[in-house]
Amino acid sequence: MRRIETLFIDGPAGRLEAILEEPDSGAPTEAALVCHPHPLGGGTMHNKVVHRLARGLRQLGAVTLRFNFRGVNLSEGTHDNGVGEVDDARAVLAVLRERYPDLPLTVSGFSFGSRIAVQVCPGARRVVLVGFPTVYRQFEILERCPVERIFIQSTNDEYGPRLELQPVFDRLWGAKSLHWVEAQDHFFAGALPEFEQTVVGIGPLAI
Repeated sequence: MRRIETLFIDGPAGRLEAILEEPDSGAPTEAALVCHPHPLGGGTMHNKVVHRLARGLRQLGAVTLRFNFRGVNLSEGTHDNGVGEVDDARAVLAVLRERYPDLPLTVSGFSFGSRIAVQVCPGARRVVLVGFPTVYRQFEILERCPVERIFIQSTNDEYGPRLELQPVFDRLWGAKSLHWVEAQDHFFAGALPEFEQTVVGIGPLAI
C-alpha cells in the first residue's frame, strides 16, 4: 500500500499544511515538490491542475510533497506577495530532502507556484513550470535558474499567452523544453487528462 501522509511543517510564519504521497507501486525513485497557484485567487494544494501535476509526477516514480502557502486553509500566517512564500517553499523542501536524502529532486509549480518553484530550484535536477505567468514580467528568475527548465503551457493561457512566452523561452540559455497543451484557458479546461499525460511524457529523472 502506498504511503499517504498529512502533515504539518514548521514554516517561517507558522505551521504549513502538507500532503506527502508516494507512487502507486514500488519505492520512489525521485522526490518532487509541488507548489500551488495564487492564494488570493483561491489557489490551494487541492487545485485540479496541482492534483494532476502531482499525480503525473508519481507515475514517473516520484514521491510528491504538496503544501499550502501561508494563510491558506490550515497553514498559519498571512499572504506575503510571493516573498515569504519562497521561504515557505524552502522550509517544505528541506523536509522533503531530509526524508528522502538519496533521491534526485524535481521542483514544480503551477502559475504563482511556478514563480515560487523556479526561485528554489538550486540543488534540484529540474524545475517543471506549469502555466508560467508572463504578466508579472519576472523573466530574470528564469534566467538565474541553474537547472533544466521544463515548461508546460496551455495554448490559450490568458496569463502566459503563447505570443509572450515563446520568445521568452527562445531567449533562455541552457537545458530547457516547452510543451504546449491544446486547452481552453490557463487552468487547462477541457484538457486536464492531456495535461497529466504531458507531465508523464517528460519522463523520469535518470538515477
